[in-house]
Order: sequence, then C-alpha cells, then structure tokens
Amino acid sequence: MGGTMDGTRQRRRGNTRRRIQDVALGLFAEHGYEKTSLREIAEHLEVTKAALYYHFKTKEEILVSIFEDLTQPIEDLIEWGRQQPHTLETKQEIVRRYADTLAQAAPLFRFMHENQATVRDLRIGDSFKERIRSLRDIIIDPDADMADQVRCVSALFTLHAGMFLMQDMKGDPEEKNRAVLEVATELVTQAHRGAGRS
Repeated sequence: MGGTMDGTRQRRRGNTRRRIQDVALGLFAEHGYEKTSLREIAEHLEVTKAALYYHFKTKEEILVSIFEDLTQPIEDLIEWGRQQPHTLETKQEIVRRYADTLAQAAPLFRFMHENQATVRDLRIGDSFKERIRSLRDIIIDPDADMADQVRCVSALFTLHAGMFLMQDMKGDPEEKNRAVLEVATELVTQAHRGAGRS
C-alpha cells in the first residue's frame, strides 16, 4: 500500500513539474524569456510562488529542465546509433528518429531559435551542438570524401530547416514533413553509396 502511495505522489509531482515546464515555455515563447517572471508562471498555473519554488527555484532551472527532458531522446538516439553497425539502414533510421525527436520538441527548438542570446548564456546551445556533432559522427563514414561528409551534415540541417524555415511556407504540414524527411534520407543514402557501400 505504501509503495502505491509513493508511486502516486511521484507521478503527481512529475505531472506538476511537466505542467510548470509547459506553461513556462509557452510564456517564454509569447513574452520572451527575460520579460517572464516566476510570479507570472505561478499565476498562470494558479499556484503560489512557494508552490512553484518546491519544484524550481529559478527560471533558469525551469528552462534547463525543459531542455534536458525534451532532448533526452537525442541522447538515447546517439547511444543507440553508436551500438549499431555502420549500415545504410542505421543511418536512415537515425534520420527518421531524429526527425521525430525534432517534431516532438518543436516548441523548445523554436524558442531556442528565437532566443539565441539566452540559449548562449545558459550554455544550452553548446550542449545541443555537441549532440548534433555526435549524430554527425555516427552517420558519416570514416573514409567518406568531403562531398559525402557535407551530404551527411546537410541531412541533419535539412531536418532543422524543415522546422524553422518552412513553417511559414504554404502547404500541408504533413506533406512538408514528409518531403523534408525524404530529402534528408536521400542525402545520407547518396553519401553512403558514394563511400562505396551498398
């Protein structure tokens, strides 16, 4: 019985933490990180500032926790990719999973794109770049020529461009996402074949 109560309490605490993150990210995106206060976050949640402090002491803590939670799938993907054979199927799967991860974390990445100074100050950007470099190193063949290395890097940036640069373009969002994934997959496929593999 005690275990169930502890589990319920833990889940409730997790849900509250998630609600705080969601509301905070929405306010950061709407009003800007600098102009959003902990008091405003608490008001939107309809809780006291003390209740908010129970989970997070500062805005920085909230933003860093959002970043860590939403980018954990990238860490998981890197770990998975490092254990796989260096095949075309692995590279295509990395591109597909990375596209899914970006879609799931779209609000965070939009925030990062629009608040680059804050991201730089909190060192979130460095951490994200390091993860992208790790993905790049997994999909580039060690003996790939420069053009194929560029194709692999371009595949990752094609996925980023799909999120940031194509948002305001006309067209069905699903169709745009499929096209972006198709082009990114073609780039890693072409690079893999260029490296003399099948």
